[in-house]
Amino acid sequence: MFTGIIEDRGRVVAIRPQGTNITFELESRLAPELRIDQSVAHNGVCLTVVALSGDRYQVTAIEETLKKTNLGQLQTGSWVNLERCMPANGRFDGHFVQGHVDETATCTGIQQQEGSWLFDFEYSAQSPNITIEKGSITINGVSLTCFNSDENRFRVAIIPYTFAHTTFEHLQLGDTVNLEFDVIGKYLQKIIHNQKIFRT
Repeated sequence: MFTGIIEDRGRVVAIRPQGTNITFELESRLAPELRIDQSVAHNGVCLTVVALSGDRYQVTAIEETLKKTNLGQLQTGSWVNLERCMPANGRFDGHFVQGHVDETATCTGIQQQEGSWLFDFEYSAQSPNITIEKGSITINGVSLTCFNSDENRFRVAIIPYTFAHTTFEHLQLGDTVNLEFDVIGKYLQKIIHNQKIFRT
């Protein structure tokens, strides 16, 4: 379980294809504190640490993960948002984040304002997922609040601290991001969908 509060940005230093999987080697100040088998969210994707060496560590993404997220687009030198799993005695500062990406979206707008940035995103019009005004959304692992919520698009506001300490600093128009929709909303949507089927 995660909260969407990013701890650090990791830099991809090596990419090693292994059949249909890819092993990523990353450099991060968190590496000395990690352990083998630990879960770490990478741009919101929960992956298991498989190797450690100094300030570097390795994780492996399977084909299914690569198809459904933006991890397959990473290159050597790419930056990734990192969050370790939440400790049982920790504060819950963000929202319930599972580390299971639902789909990707495209960045369709970036506006700089006085002291903040506005980012617009659009996802598939055929998607069953929804956002609501002032509801929670996870973008590349970052817990954020939606507004200007529409059928398959929404906007978020980024404060200077978040901009400087996450990969939003590097995000450009047309870039692909990972989305994890609010888990409570997904359960409610499933219940409503099943009720409609039952009635028909």
